Amino acid sequence: MDQRIVALLTADARSSYAEIGAKVSLSAPAVKRRVDRLRSSGVIKGFTTVVDPAAVGWTTEAFVELFCTGRTTPAQITVATRRHPEVVGAYTVSGEADALVHLRAADIGHLEQALERLRAEPFVTSTRSMIVLSRLVETPTPVPAPE
Repeated sequence: MDQRIVALLTADARSSYAEIGAKVSLSAPAVKRRVDRLRSSGVIKGFTTVVDPAAVGWTTEAFVELFCTGRTTPAQITVATRRHPEVVGAYTVSGEADALVHLRAADIGHLEQALERLRAEPFVTSTRSMIVLSRLVETPTPVPAPE
């Protein structure tokens, strides 16, 4: 039942509890209780608006591999990348790089400034950047079908 509710919210987070309840055969208050429980347990991390980055002036995008000093922890990378407003995602990865950072910027000049600030972090030894030419697929986290 919870998976069905999450799937419906993933498809349209603006659905009312009554609309969801009608689709899963529960009352609106029962759906609200379940959603509240899913939020408090961390299954649902929040509700957000998906904005087209270009519509708000962020037309340049890049993925940057970070190469760090030997004793750099994921926590250090997390703290540092959160200081940069252009960072929209940061991940530890396997392979040569220590982390992969997703940046969005207004233009190439802005991206270059963001990269320079990122490179100035004390644990960063080098970076390798890949500029996004076009976004082909972008989807929300899929919800497994209920069994």
